[in-house]
Amino acid sequence: MKLKSILYLALAGTLMGGTISCTKLNEEFNSELEEGDASNVDATGLLITAYNSLNTPYQQEQRWVLQEISTDAAMAPTRGGDWDDNGMHRAIHLHTWNADNGYMNNTFVSLGSAIFNATNVLQFNPSAQQAAEARFLRALTMFDMLDLWGVVPLREGESFEDFRIAPEVLQPQAAMDYIIKDLEEIIASLPDNGPNAAYIANKNAAKTLLMKVYLNKGTFLNRQAPTYPAEDMNKVISLAKEITASGKYSVAAKGKYFDNFAPDNDAKSTENIFTLFNKNGERGGNVDRTWNTIAHYNMRPGGWNGWCTLSDYYDKFSATDERRGIYYDYPADTTSNRKKNFHRQNVGFFAGQQYNWTTNQPLMARNPSSAPLSFTAAVTIRTSGATLETAGIRPMKYAFDYAVTGQRNNDWVVFRYADVLLMQAEAILRGGTGSPAEALTLVNSIRTNRNVPAFTSLTLDNLLDERARELYWEGWRRQDLIRFGKFLQPWQEKQVTNDPKVLVFAIPSQQIAVNPNLTQNEGY
Repeated sequence: MKLKSILYLALAGTLMGGTISCTKLNEEFNSELEEGDASNVDATGLLITAYNSLNTPYQQEQRWVLQEISTDAAMAPTRGGDWDDNGMHRAIHLHTWNADNGYMNNTFVSLGSAIFNATNVLQFNPSAQQAAEARFLRALTMFDMLDLWGVVPLREGESFEDFRIAPEVLQPQAAMDYIIKDLEEIIASLPDNGPNAAYIANKNAAKTLLMKVYLNKGTFLNRQAPTYPAEDMNKVISLAKEITASGKYSVAAKGKYFDNFAPDNDAKSTENIFTLFNKNGERGGNVDRTWNTIAHYNMRPGGWNGWCTLSDYYDKFSATDERRGIYYDYPADTTSNRKKNFHRQNVGFFAGQQYNWTTNQPLMARNPSSAPLSFTAAVTIRTSGATLETAGIRPMKYAFDYAVTGQRNNDWVVFRYADVLLMQAEAILRGGTGSPAEALTLVNSIRTNRNVPAFTSLTLDNLLDERARELYWEGWRRQDLIRFGKFLQPWQEKQVTNDPKVLVFAIPSQQIAVNPNLTQNEGY
């Protein structure tokens, strides 16, 4: 391939997610590039680009918004004139979106770019491991595209060489076959990294992704009436057992749940299987957003006073559950909260009166400044009046990295071992090989370490609630609710959804306009 064509494709893929046909502007750009030899292009740099392209959709932005704000776990209420954004956030929570929703187009483009960037690595003589890593990244983003929209646009072969050829659009079965084949072929070439290097695609990350494909396979084929064949569930179970048998992971000990999300989680976590690399002075994504979106202006650091959870979701947690919130002692907390032993809660769900971590005095709201900054459980999707600034309990899972300025060091968690165990238990309940007692033991091995009583029995309903507690705000809630048949049901600030079209998102109208192989999902 000539360098001019490579540069043209890379630019177009980055801007348009690899889902557009050639435009006049692209043609002019392409014609002006000088011919060059691509033999000296380094696959290493292209692989880093492929990893980096996951940062925006994953780190509590685009993909995250679609997977969490659309559920009972998260809401972005409009606060007076703040967070209105032409109703874009409200539509996602209320399931009233259409094909012009900006979040959907931006996510579609970002995931398309990630698929393109991973495929691009394969054009430049990568090593066996580099090729395997790139194919894992492609499989991961293809899985997300399939989950969100039910189809996967893919540039490969001639359409990768020539942007005038529209990308192929894979339907669910073809997409899953492609992903499974890719993952099975690359596992042997991936490294055996454990939690300390989870930011590098590895064997167990590939196995975890395969688990998610097989667990959701029936849902992706028929979202209204999914089936769970025993052979698929047994694949989930056998893969989970292989991950456990690797000996690299254990459920975090009591008091250590937030090690998985700490600024030094690459050193502390015993659970993280795949993460996104974040390191000050090197590279990473916007981990600050996890704080900025929920924190009040007067907290430290000040945030944008926006997103929250709903009280019914918060009430799923018992008072002793460390996942609900604790004071977490970690070196990157350079505030007086640690140095002077104030020990105010600094992770989890922030509810009630908040405190100044310099003076240990109660914080006040901004307007009026005489009102206590006390977060209330009650919240509406449009807030106003006395609780404009305080409505809604605020989840904060990633302990803030006070020790650096700029890029925070918390690696972003994609796959964790606790999720592997929960998926294994679910597959048993859905007819895979194993006893109810075995599934119960798996779930209780997590609950015991979270400082909550063991279950005496396990059902799909209390397993779904346990996934809600364990994986809150990690980007899996929508997928879980659909798989468990709960996504169309009502919850706080959302009525029952009568139209099953919302089980997949609307394909953005901008993308249909430029790809003749795309057709709008039914009902939109």
